[in-house]
Amino acid sequence: MSALHEVAPGIHAWVQPDGSWWLNNAGVVHSGSDVVLIDTCATRKRTALFLDAVATATDGGLLKMAVNTHLHGDHMYGNALLPDSTVIVSQTLTRDGILADFLLANTPPIWSPTPDWGISAVRAPTVTFDSAMTLYAGDVAVLVQHPGYTAHTVGDAIAWVPSAAVLFTGDLVFHQVTPLVFMGSVAGALKALDWLRTFPAAHVVPGHGPLLTGEEFGPVLDFHARYYRFIQSTAQSGLDRGLTPLQAAQEATLGEFKDLPDQERIVLNLHRAYAEATNTEMNLVASLTDAITYNGGPLHCAL
Repeated sequence: MSALHEVAPGIHAWVQPDGSWWLNNAGVVHSGSDVVLIDTCATRKRTALFLDAVATATDGGLLKMAVNTHLHGDHMYGNALLPDSTVIVSQTLTRDGILADFLLANTPPIWSPTPDWGISAVRAPTVTFDSAMTLYAGDVAVLVQHPGYTAHTVGDAIAWVPSAAVLFTGDLVFHQVTPLVFMGSVAGALKALDWLRTFPAAHVVPGHGPLLTGEEFGPVLDFHARYYRFIQSTAQSGLDRGLTPLQAAQEATLGEFKDLPDQERIVLNLHRAYAEATNTEMNLVASLTDAITYNGGPLHCAL
C-alpha cells in the first residue's frame, strides 16, 4: 500500500510498492509553510493520494516548487494536478523530453492493463538548469544536480538535502526492481553509481522500491554495478555470436537477478547496450516489441 514515510524531520518519501512499472517513489521537503516536492506520480488517482498525504503531513503547506528527476511519465504526469502557482523545475533536457512525450496521449498496447492516466496533457517545467541549482523550502536547501552525462535518461537529476543527509536518487537507483536504462546509457548508468557514492547519505529514496539507509546504499549500488556489467557482457557475447538483443536475452541466465520484478527489461537494456557497442541509433519501437515477445505478452502493470 502506498504511504508517506518521514525519513528525517520535515522530509518525507512517498513509496508505492512494489516499485514495478509506473509505481514510482516521490518526495517532500517541508520547512515553515513551504513545500518542495520531488516528482509526482503517473496517474490522477495516485497523484491525488500523494498530494492529500502531503497536505496532511505539512498542515496544508504551500506547494512552492516541484522537481522532476527525469522525463518518464511515472515521475511527472501528475504535474498536471499541481496548483498553477507551483514552479516546476528540471534539468534542461528533461523539459525537452517532457514536451516531446507521446505515451500519455497515445498509449500503445504495451502494458496490461493499459494505464488509466486520468490526465489529458503533460505539464512541463518552467524553470530549468544544466548542471545544478539550489532550491529552498523555507530555510532548508535542496540541491538538484545532473551527473553531467546520460545515465538513466539524458536529463537525470538527484535531489540532495545536506542538512538532513537525505538523497533522492530518481531512477538512478531501482531497489529490488530490475533497473531500466533503455532511454539512457548503460555505461553512463554504471558511471553514475560512483557519483552517487560521493553523497554522504544517511537516508536514500530510490526512484522505485523500498527506502534505504546509508549503510544499505553501498551494497545496493554494488548490485546495480553487477547488473549493468552483466548487460554489457551479455550484449558483447551476443554481438560476437551474431545474435539479436532478443535472442541474447532469451539465452541469458539471469542468476542473482532472476527474482527481480520486470525481468523483461533485460531486452530493453540489451537493445541500448547493442546500440552503444555499435555506435548506432536504438529502435525504441523494436525494443518494446521484443520485450513483449520475451514476456509472452503485454508487460504487467499494476495501475
